[in-house]
This record gives sequence, structure tokens and C-alpha cells, in this order.
Amino acid sequence: MGLILLAALAAGYWRTGFDKATLEAKVPSCLLPPELPAATHAGMVWIPPGRFEMGDDRYPEEGPIHTTRVAGFWMDRTEVTNAQFAEFVKATGYVGQAERPVDATLYPDLPAFMRQPGAVVFSQPSQVKDRGDLSQWWRYTPGAQWRHPGGTSTHIQGREQFPVVTVTYEDALAFARWKGRSLPSEAQWEWAARAGQALAAKDHDQPHGANTWQGVFPVLNSADDGFVGLAPVGCYAPNALGLFDMLGNVWELTRDVYTANHRPASDPVKPLDPDTSGVRNPQMRQRVIKGGSFLCSPDYCMRYRSGSRQPQEEDLGTSHLGFRTVLEATGP
Repeated sequence: MGLILLAALAAGYWRTGFDKATLEAKVPSCLLPPELPAATHAGMVWIPPGRFEMGDDRYPEEGPIHTTRVAGFWMDRTEVTNAQFAEFVKATGYVGQAERPVDATLYPDLPAFMRQPGAVVFSQPSQVKDRGDLSQWWRYTPGAQWRHPGGTSTHIQGREQFPVVTVTYEDALAFARWKGRSLPSEAQWEWAARAGQALAAKDHDQPHGANTWQGVFPVLNSADDGFVGLAPVGCYAPNALGLFDMLGNVWELTRDVYTANHRPASDPVKPLDPDTSGVRNPQMRQRVIKGGSFLCSPDYCMRYRSGSRQPQEEDLGTSHLGFRTVLEATGP
């Protein structure tokens, strides 16, 4: 997720990949298993305290692996959905960042169309010349926002149980505070995704029970997992703690400010540039995102792992980024 993409995107407009056939196709849905009648916090599961080796060694920004302790907390069992975000907007009148004009003082060199409200949208190409040129599949799309995640010709009607996307850190934080909650820390998120597996570097294989990319990225997705693009929440089996879609489907925001690695400032190491498909201003503060998305593949982006991490610019939404919330309260 997230590099220096928007300069390359300044060449012009493009198709978003949401054509009439896509919009008219039958929308899949998945039924979540019922919660226990005595669930303490509806829609959430308890994550017990623990100690684990945080981080991984697949990409430089994931290390060094280090011992981390996490207190117990509650976490949404699914990514926040369109229906849940719509309820928040209806109750508060909140306007998402992708719906507001871009601050031209922050981006004086952007072309005019990129100063329009919008978000970055994935559009599958039929061929690519150089996979180093991310503008072949990532497009800044004016009009893209949570109600129209692929641009103005797209919508979320019938897709209420899909994860909300094209939201920013500010949007996610506003939702969490409305619920009386917060966004997870990177450590909380990673511990929850491990589901009690304390040892790092054990989940490098492409997960079978998750929405990821099968085939040659970005031109061929065989959809062996049942989906091309986003899936509704809860279509795959939960992990051992009862959490759905912790790997794949959409990247998930955390509250942690991104640093280049887990080393303290007194022990720096220069990492390789991660794949950051949503950064237009390197000076803008970035947050850690976790878990990978439906675009992660073995031949390009092996970030469908609990230890993977990427930076995401705070004020830029993308079509493969969502979130879930946590509640720091006593256990059941």
C-alpha cells in the first residue's frame, strides 16, 4: 500500500474498472454466525492479554522482531461495513475527507483535477509494461468516496455488508470516537491477528481462507478464493479468536504513526522502499496499516501476513483500505 504515486497519476483520468455489467451483477453476501446471547459488547470479541514476538523478516520495514506484551482488549469481529459507517454519518452528519476539497497549500504542485475531492482507486489493466509504474493500475479518481468507492458511476446499494473503503485516518478515528472506542495500536492488531500464535515468521504462505490475489498481478486474477475485488465481511472462517478477515480483503488502519522499522531512533537502519501506492505528500504524517488486501499476491506483494506493515498517508483514502475498532475495557 501506500509510494510516491500521485506524480505519476497526474497524467489524466481513466476508467475505474466498475462497468455496467459489474454494477448489475448479483451482489454476493455472507452470513455471519450468530453471537452468543450474552455477548458483553455487541459485534466485538475479547482478545486476551499476551506476550509475543512482534514483527517479521519478509520485508525490511517489518523488523527487527522483538518481544511485545499486550493487555487484553475488545475488537470488532469484522471490518467496519458500509452499513455501519452510513449509520454513523446519518447520526452525526459527518463529511468524509474524500468528499472535501483538497487543501491546495499542502499540494501546490498537483494538477487541478487532483485537487478535486476524491480517492485512489485500483483499476485492473489488461497488460503492463513495467510493474515499477504503479500508475498503470492505481488512479486518483475525482468523486471517489465511501458512497461511491470506484467513482461517481459506482455505488454501495446492495453492498451494505462490504467493508467501507476510501476512508482516511480522520474518518476512521471519528467513527471510533462516536462508538466510544479507538483504533487499534499496531501491537494490538498484530497480536489479535496472530490469535495466540506467539512465534513470528510462521505465516509466510498465501492464506487459503482469505481474500487475496491468485494469478499474475495485476493483470490476471483467477479468483480461486471466490472473489475478484472486495468481498463482504465474514465470507471466510474466523481465526481462533473469532475475528474475520484479519488477512486480506482490505488493509486496516491503526493509530500508530508509521516509522521505517521497529528499531529505536538510536539504532537506525535504511529499509528498502515499501510498495506505497497512496502517498502524494511524503511530508504528510503516515499511519501504520496492517493485514494486506485483495491485491496481495505471492509474485508481487506478500503482505497477507500478521507481521506485515505499510505506511498510509493520513488524508488520502484508497479503494482497498478500511478499518476496525477496539475497546479497552475489562474482559468477560
